[in-house]
Amino acid sequence: MSKAFTKKCTDWAADLAATGKSIIKLIALTHKAPRPARDGGDTLIVMGNGPSLAQTITEHPGALRRYPLLAVNFAALTPEFFTLRPRYYLMADPVFFAAEGNENLLKLRANLDKVDWRMTLYIPFGAGCIPATDNLNVIVERFNFVGIGGFRWFERMVYNSGRGIPRPRNVLIPAIMAGIREGYRNIYLTGADHSWTRTLAVGDDNTVLSVQPHFYEDNEAERQRVSQVYRNVRLHEVIHSFYVAFKSYFTLRRYADSIGVNIYNATPGSFIDAFERRPLPSE
Repeated sequence: MSKAFTKKCTDWAADLAATGKSIIKLIALTHKAPRPARDGGDTLIVMGNGPSLAQTITEHPGALRRYPLLAVNFAALTPEFFTLRPRYYLMADPVFFAAEGNENLLKLRANLDKVDWRMTLYIPFGAGCIPATDNLNVIVERFNFVGIGGFRWFERMVYNSGRGIPRPRNVLIPAIMAGIREGYRNIYLTGADHSWTRTLAVGDDNTVLSVQPHFYEDNEAERQRVSQVYRNVRLHEVIHSFYVAFKSYFTLRRYADSIGVNIYNATPGSFIDAFERRPLPSE
């Protein structure tokens, strides 16, 4: 039996198992996804919060004003949020929907209440405390924050329906998928440094130190929260999490190619190797 045939059989069995597991998740965890407005146009810029976003904001102000933007996570804590006025905002981590938040969450919710432009806020189905519930300028849309894998035809069917997404280790996965569902054909990634391995370390007490810098400076409350999250996390778990994130981008690239969507990485020095590198479109 040839190695190629053995690998083919192994891959088929793995896809079969993943498809079976995903079907159970679809039945138990997902909801019918709302149909997006699809009025966005052709090009979307997704803004991750990596340190290089500061450089992009400085060097490409025209492009960031010209094209619709999608912001994520704690971006609303920054002055740039009110300058750039993103059309979309997406939060996925359960920390954003805690009934009682720390000072950063309270400020985030207060800032979202100040939004005076039309903005769609994407949050997962099942999220508890919904930010900006009293702001009529903020339209809340739900999405399925459920990782789905398996046979290629199965993945494409599920992703098209909005019932699931590639394994969402990083917030950029649902952010890109939201852009695709909104009908954008060209999606540019900025602030997607993902250079986590540069700052990964283990302390003398065997505590894993995983610093994930942003384009803004985290305050003490956020540093303490992250430290608490990693308190009982082991190095092999962190590295596996990195593996899942980078592999998911290849799954997303395969899906985007199959439906004619272009995803370009415009992040200087990004570690993401799944997407074509291309600068932001001309201003």
